[in-house]
Amino acid sequence: MKANAPLFVVVNAGSGRNATEDKVASLRSVLEKSGRPFEVLVAQSGGQVPEVARRAVALAKRADGIVVVAGGDGTINAVGQVALEHELPFGVVPEGTFNYLSRGHGIPQDPTEAVQAILDGRVKPVQAGLVNDRVFFVNASLGLYPRLLEDREAHKRRYGRSRLVAVWSALVTLLHQTQQLEIDLDADGSRRHLRTPTLFVANNRLQLEQVGIVEAPELDQDRLVAITAKSLGMVSSLRLMLRGFLGKLGDAPEVTSFAFETLTAQIGRRGRRSRVKVATDGEVLFMRPPLTFQPSPHALQLIVPPEHAALDEASPEVPAGMPASASHGDKAA
Repeated sequence: MKANAPLFVVVNAGSGRNATEDKVASLRSVLEKSGRPFEVLVAQSGGQVPEVARRAVALAKRADGIVVVAGGDGTINAVGQVALEHELPFGVVPEGTFNYLSRGHGIPQDPTEAVQAILDGRVKPVQAGLVNDRVFFVNASLGLYPRLLEDREAHKRRYGRSRLVAVWSALVTLLHQTQQLEIDLDADGSRRHLRTPTLFVANNRLQLEQVGIVEAPELDQDRLVAITAKSLGMVSSLRLMLRGFLGKLGDAPEVTSFAFETLTAQIGRRGRRSRVKVATDGEVLFMRPPLTFQPSPHALQLIVPPEHAALDEASPEVPAGMPASASHGDKAA
């Protein structure tokens, strides 16, 4: 990594003025002590994050610097998409509930330690997924899971952000879920028709291993992993949730999982659904089918602690500035 490379840090102020001021003050304190050049760029709302991210990327490109994001999964996704597009080194200071991207790559969960890991770290090429032209680093889904996310956010706004609230919210949603999707899938040329409450596409090995999906190692082979389930009643849904907590979801007879390079999904009877809710790394949006899921031809140049980069033989550390795609296969953009 270039010595003394400047950091351009994107912060989302959506959590409130006082919290943002404390966050920025804490970041400044650590960075000032390091002597590293830096600039903090604050987005006043979630909607401003992409614009601020583009500004941070432009500054980093001119200064041969590093783009850093301090935030949860949605903010990380918004900033990471722009960093991925320009193949710039990308640092994460995690502030979300689950933080699968950072935890899966050894990034400390304490903000001060995470900043220090960026200052000392190495660049590791990390696979990104695409659903149509939308990037995701952890997962993308439709059906039940986007509803779970919307309900969870509503409950968090009311009761606060914690894993306990997230679990309780999921239980409430499962007790009331009735929607079933008609989906025609084409996975690498193999076709199947499903009636299912959800289609979940994963790009995070830690998340898959935690719930017991055996295809998790396939993510290291330029593939993604899809998970679907048969039509479920309330009792079956709760049983599957329990299996997930116990790390045995993949053993459930109602669950199907498979790895793929390209997956195309037509939604609705005879593919007539004009729009469908899709969740990407916790953010819900409408997309027009057909939906095509595949690994991105470029890798995210994620900064990880030196010891984590050294231990990962499958993804050796790469000096900052080298195109991530050079270490992620020879796919064309």
